[in-house]
Amino acid sequence: MEGQGEVRGVNVEAVTRWFEANVGARAPLRFSLIAGGHSNLTFRVVDGSGAELVLRRPPLSHVLASAHDMGREHKIISALWPTAVPVPQALGFCADAAVNGAPFYVMRFVPGVVLHDAEIAIRSLGEAERKSTGESFVDVLSDLHAVDVDAVGLGDLAKKEDYIARQLKRWYGQYSQSKTRELPAVDRVHDILKARIPAQGRASVVHGDYRLGNCITSPQGKIVAVLDWEICTLGDPLADLGYVLATWTQSTDPMAGAPGAPSLAPGFMSREEVVERYGKRSGRDLSNIDYYVAFSLWKSACIIEGVYARYVGGALGEVDVDLDSFKKRIDSFAKLAAQAVSRFT
Repeated sequence: MEGQGEVRGVNVEAVTRWFEANVGARAPLRFSLIAGGHSNLTFRVVDGSGAELVLRRPPLSHVLASAHDMGREHKIISALWPTAVPVPQALGFCADAAVNGAPFYVMRFVPGVVLHDAEIAIRSLGEAERKSTGESFVDVLSDLHAVDVDAVGLGDLAKKEDYIARQLKRWYGQYSQSKTRELPAVDRVHDILKARIPAQGRASVVHGDYRLGNCITSPQGKIVAVLDWEICTLGDPLADLGYVLATWTQSTDPMAGAPGAPSLAPGFMSREEVVERYGKRSGRDLSNIDYYVAFSLWKSACIIEGVYARYVGGALGEVDVDLDSFKKRIDSFAKLAAQAVSRFT
């Protein structure tokens, strides 16, 4: 039976044979790229019977396999599938790079909408559904942090202790090596954060990039799948909540950490309501939450400065990027981080 022709990132013939043998798919398979770039590539796959699946593989330009570990991602969603955390069902993992040039895994396709920005949120959901989405989003984060990592087989995923200290060392080191200019606020905030690290409680799964743009939402306003476990690790769960709050932009913000964020659409709760709901559901002590917000904003400044340096240095090739706007975004994160630390110093 005739199948699809050449697809960049997919050896259609070899992958089709693997799908038939390992996940029960029926030829021919049709592949379409959902998301790609410098991160992992995600393909929607429709088989001969109309069944919808997803294939996820490293970017074509990947250098370090450890940075795009498909087996690790597959392990995480497989472990979380039986829990209260909604994830796509993992169907198979191919470690043999000969099949497709790199390892890949397959999961079931989950229908719904990804709320990348406020415009999509307004177009896709009514105000009542947006309210429900925000509540579900917070509840899912609390459920993720309640998972017993040892009981589900993720206890060996990463080191559990000293999460914030390790993160500060990692990102400040990378920032110091790649920075294109002096940003005194980044140095000053780093020193304050390092001197005031809160005691870490029981380690949990930390998603690392938990936002509505990494979730699938149903038309009824329920989070039905959390995606992109690429940088998931173990550590301090409040780092996830700090990131949510740092990117949960409100119309009253004088300067936005995440311009155009879905949370700007009418119906979504305020940051204060996010904290209150998470605190009630999780039972965690949130008295130091301002620290974690500051940490998240500071970390964002470090990460984006590193990306900016690669753009300026030509390491990412010919790209159509407004570098001045990029630079202003880094300055904004550094300024927001400095403002955030002033709330607890």
